[in-house]
Amino acid sequence: MGMSATDSQFHVLAVDDSVIDRKLIERLLKTSSYQVTTVDSGSKALEFLGLYEDEQSSSDSPSVSPNNQQEVGVNLVITDYCMPGMTGYDLLKKIKESSSLRNIPVVIMSSENVPSRISRCLEEGAEEFFLKPVRLSDLSRLRPHLMKSKSSNQNQEKQEDESENSETQSQEQDHELEQQQPQTMPPNNNKRKAMEEGLSPDRTRPRYSGIATLV
Repeated sequence: MGMSATDSQFHVLAVDDSVIDRKLIERLLKTSSYQVTTVDSGSKALEFLGLYEDEQSSSDSPSVSPNNQQEVGVNLVITDYCMPGMTGYDLLKKIKESSSLRNIPVVIMSSENVPSRISRCLEEGAEEFFLKPVRLSDLSRLRPHLMKSKSSNQNQEKQEDESENSETQSQEQDHELEQQQPQTMPPNNNKRKAMEEGLSPDRTRPRYSGIATLV
């Protein structure tokens, strides 16, 4: 299917401290043909995304390595709200505060329907708030956010490329001007030096003439 081929290009990072819930969301995401990486804490999610906490984060997780993030970017983060240490809300805030990650859509999941909690997450920048257990119909709401994220990333990359190209052209033009200037300046300096030497009193006055007459 065409949709399956397109959706498989999207990479979702799922964060949940519950093994059962983590396996469930992973299966649902893979059923929707998304690439999935799962971690069990907010600190590991930040580590995978390239943000490191001052706290001692566990670096021995087999599913998390900086090389993974280099090879395939994350298009969306879906995280549980209630987690020990760093909550899903804390993770959301750190992602949105990062200049390099704030464009990544974040979806919050929770087994508790607390309106104030939902509104707080949405105000902080969450795209969606899903109530557990998450259903396949819920995940259908992810695709517009993924498409928007991919489009904004492409535009940003295009702008960065154009900026780099214009900067390179400007540097090349400056370099050409620097090469041209020394070719025209030295002849003028040499001519002026020659003129000054030709008109020098030392050159026009016969030197040691008095000594010659005495001899």
